[in-house]
Amino acid sequence: MAIEQYTESLTLYEMKCTIGKNSFGFVFPQGDITEVDKIEALLKKAGGKPKDCALSDFSLGGNGKAMPEYIITFNDDSSTIIVVECKRSVKKHASDDYSHPKDFAVDGVLYYAKYLKEEYNVIAVAVSGTKKNELKASAFHWAKGQDTFQELKKARDIILEPQNYIELIKGSKLKKSYSLDEIRETAIIMHDALREIKVTEAHKPIFIAGILIALNDDDFCKSYAALPSFKIVMQNIQSAIENVLAESDIRNERISYIKQVFKTLQDNTKFTAIPLGHKKSITWYIEQLEMKIKPMMNYADSTLDALGVFYHEFIKYSGGDGSGLGIVLTPQHLTEFMCDLAGVNKNSRVVDICCGSASFLVTAMNRMVKDANPEEIEKIRKDGLYGVEFDDGLYTLAIANMIIRKDGKSNIYKGDCFNEKITDELKDKHINIGLINPPYSQTDKEELEFTEHLLDILSPGGTGVVVVPMSCAIGTKFKTTRERLFKKHTLKAVFSMPDDIFYPTGTNVCVMVWEAHTPHDSSQETFFGYYKDDGFVKRKKLGRIDAFKKWAEIEKKWVSLYRNRDIEEGLTARKCVSWQDEWLCEAYMETDYSNLTEDDFQQTLNNYLSYLVKTGAVYES
Repeated sequence: MAIEQYTESLTLYEMKCTIGKNSFGFVFPQGDITEVDKIEALLKKAGGKPKDCALSDFSLGGNGKAMPEYIITFNDDSSTIIVVECKRSVKKHASDDYSHPKDFAVDGVLYYAKYLKEEYNVIAVAVSGTKKNELKASAFHWAKGQDTFQELKKARDIILEPQNYIELIKGSKLKKSYSLDEIRETAIIMHDALREIKVTEAHKPIFIAGILIALNDDDFCKSYAALPSFKIVMQNIQSAIENVLAESDIRNERISYIKQVFKTLQDNTKFTAIPLGHKKSITWYIEQLEMKIKPMMNYADSTLDALGVFYHEFIKYSGGDGSGLGIVLTPQHLTEFMCDLAGVNKNSRVVDICCGSASFLVTAMNRMVKDANPEEIEKIRKDGLYGVEFDDGLYTLAIANMIIRKDGKSNIYKGDCFNEKITDELKDKHINIGLINPPYSQTDKEELEFTEHLLDILSPGGTGVVVVPMSCAIGTKFKTTRERLFKKHTLKAVFSMPDDIFYPTGTNVCVMVWEAHTPHDSSQETFFGYYKDDGFVKRKKLGRIDAFKKWAEIEKKWVSLYRNRDIEEGLTARKCVSWQDEWLCEAYMETDYSNLTEDDFQQTLNNYLSYLVKTGAVYES
């Protein structure tokens, strides 16, 4: 049977804090706060919660001392506290008039708050339920000495980290650490809700991106929770999108396209029928994105493409990995590795000609601004990052992703990267670094033609780092393109990546490093890496994750081996190659057989026998 302690534990988990000392302050359980005399006195004044008591009535306090689930104090704001009350059943979340403090979570926490507000600005949080996807949460702000409180409607059914409640009241940006679990949970819930109201796959990403763009309009952020009807909310979203994009040099037809999607959704009768404020209503989507996803994108130290991952999860739950829609999300640690290979820094000018949701640009930008001063950061934002995207939904996501970071929105081109006008404009930008994960077998262009085009755009001596299928490096395919590449550009390095790095898609890939506009000299050695173990492991429902925190050290070693061109047996090699040769480490490295065991030999035999059985060859006479 579910007990109230489950709710209490879930609340602390969602708040990302523990009983006792935390970085922001202190969490006191069950009214155990004798060391803070002022709060202790107020809890004694409130006494035990009466069964029936109007909020305006101060005469019915019970005996003893009030014992809320938690009192939270802050190191840098001694005048503000959070009081938390929990109930195990969502049926006991709130009464109609908040007059039953003993039996209901909201009634109880407001009962505590009406006493505590005599000396403090009180944030009152009520949580009920024992399952995360079914819990109810309400938050209120009762300012010191005031007769009335204000409900924090945006935090309805969402539990925030303590500091973010204060930021919400101030109207400041919320920030939170990246959480893949929370992204996935939010994506599943929102995807299922959109499916119920028959929103098309093509409209889903634009719906999400459009709201995130609208949330960059301060007036919209402040007003949407109070808007009176579905129609007015949708109209305000469109106006906010136009306001934000009008300042970003986005072409009018692109703004019109995004707005048109919302006009289409405005006519969705199932969507219209959901009352504002209820779960799955239009305001619920806005609140979920503003409170859960956008704060991860605002997190100062994050290089992660939270929006891209969020969209990827949407596609996954549509039935498949998204490859049929042309979406192959580059794993975050791979974008980091490629940025490090390219040597991205504050002086770089970076382009991704198939930018998708802008994962490479997000990672590159964080590398660039890390050691930059304010003036340099402004220059990076203005003309340090460029992208091209053909797909409507992904283009909108890329725009949103860069707008969230106050950067790059006017430098994302909508269209074909081979378009002559776009190509000429990019060539004039003196770009010195290119990062791409081109479409795999989904266009009339082969992957190496995207590589060739990227290198042609870069300035002489520029660095292009690309992730492509291993077939591009074998030598039996794309011969004409390979020959052209070597006539114009230098292949500096190739790295064979883990077989399942794009799990659940099955494409085996390698990463190539090129120097632009310097013909390849086949008498000079190319560096090769057999980088098959990145430390990631597969976990059910989570995919490939860095469960044992090995990646940081592995990547450091990989980059160091490349920088120093060191040979390590079984891991790296150097070889002079022509365009006709194989460009993979497997063909040239020395193999260390000393670690092989009899079990390895037996496993190889077992695998071979399994292959023979599977193909039927074992039955042939």
